[in-house]
Amino acid sequence: MQHGVGGGNAGWGQPGPHPAAPPQPPIPPAQGWPGSPPAHSQPPLPPPPVAPVPDPTGHIPLPPAVAGTGGATLAVLLIGPAGAGKTTVARHWASTRPVPTAHVSLDDVREWVCSGFADPQAGWNEHSEAQYRLARRTCGFAARNYLANGISCILDDAVFPDRPVVGLGGWKRHVGPALLPVVLLPGLEIVLERNAARSGNRRLSDEEVARIHGRMAGWYGSGLPIIDNSHLDVEGTARALDETLARALT
Repeated sequence: MQHGVGGGNAGWGQPGPHPAAPPQPPIPPAQGWPGSPPAHSQPPLPPPPVAPVPDPTGHIPLPPAVAGTGGATLAVLLIGPAGAGKTTVARHWASTRPVPTAHVSLDDVREWVCSGFADPQAGWNEHSEAQYRLARRTCGFAARNYLANGISCILDDAVFPDRPVVGLGGWKRHVGPALLPVVLLPGLEIVLERNAARSGNRRLSDEEVARIHGRMAGWYGSGLPIIDNSHLDVEGTARALDETLARALT
């Protein structure tokens, strides 16, 4: 006797129709994965700096040349023997600067004394020494007054290195510690030639010029800048003076 199972073998492991699964949404690609655009566009990084290739010749570039003192307010003392050209060079330098600059010559101030002028050529004594000291103080006062009003000043004097109290030291007391001394020292034959072209009480004997020039040699090794203008004209010497002062300022 056969028993019916009511509808055959469906549901017992036999293949048959099944309902379709619902469609799944696509998975978005993760940020930063290949193929995905970046969240924010960044500019490309610059290439690393390239180190300069050293010069195989070993050349060392020098700093630019000193252009000059320009518009600096200066107090300058131009030192030198008789016939060195101090007064002429100082006047030319002062007159060609781009800013107001005064020139004060010790000999000019000393000769303000008319009656009773103590001429050192007639003999060095207490009167000539006193008039020199007075002239230096007067020049120092004038220089300080110019500087206080924004005007540069250059003074000239035959300052001896073996007399610092009445020489360079005295000038710094009268003008101030910012005074810039420069020595103008051409050869002996040059100062003898220039002294011969002088007249009046500015002209000295050859023996006196040689003695003063010999004492001026003591400035060598002092540390002060020295300009040998034996083969320079007035303009060239004034230019060398300006360059020397510019180096002293730096």
